[in-house]
Amino acid sequence: MSVNTSSNITNAKILVTETIADVIGKWQAENKSIVFTNGCFDILHLGHVDYLSKAADLGDKLVVGLNSDASVKKLNKGDTRPIQDECSRATILAALHFVDAVIVFEEDTPLVLIDQIKPAILVKGADYDENETDPNSKTYVVGSKEVKSYDGIVKTIEFLDGYSTSKIEQKIKDSTNK
Repeated sequence: MSVNTSSNITNAKILVTETIADVIGKWQAENKSIVFTNGCFDILHLGHVDYLSKAADLGDKLVVGLNSDASVKKLNKGDTRPIQDECSRATILAALHFVDAVIVFEEDTPLVLIDQIKPAILVKGADYDENETDPNSKTYVVGSKEVKSYDGIVKTIEFLDGYSTSKIEQKIKDSTNK
């Protein structure tokens, strides 16, 4: 996916399935530790920036799996979600200096990406449990079994209190209903 922006630097960070292996392979050949996380990142806010910067601090290269518009709809986050389209969300994420790559995925989970990338560190928010082993549990980190199988690490990061896309969306709705 390439977005029509003026920044080649930003566009180069947005990978497609065909380029993942080359980019990740190069980083792994350079012994770079790859950190992977995923999410919708609908309205980028301070909580997202805090989370992503902390994830980036865990390794050398941060790869963000971004839910496609269709996969966001399947997550039942509400009729209005995603608020921003996947191209906009990918470009905004790629513009962050500590994000090294963004990959949009269509599947319900990022498991296919995790299998392709084989990150050294898999990161999710603290609403998940890095030690949960039951894939049917809501706190299970998808891909944790696979990452741990090759001695990778699964980490969770605490969220910054008071920041969420849902809260921002509600605040906007409340302000327009006055």
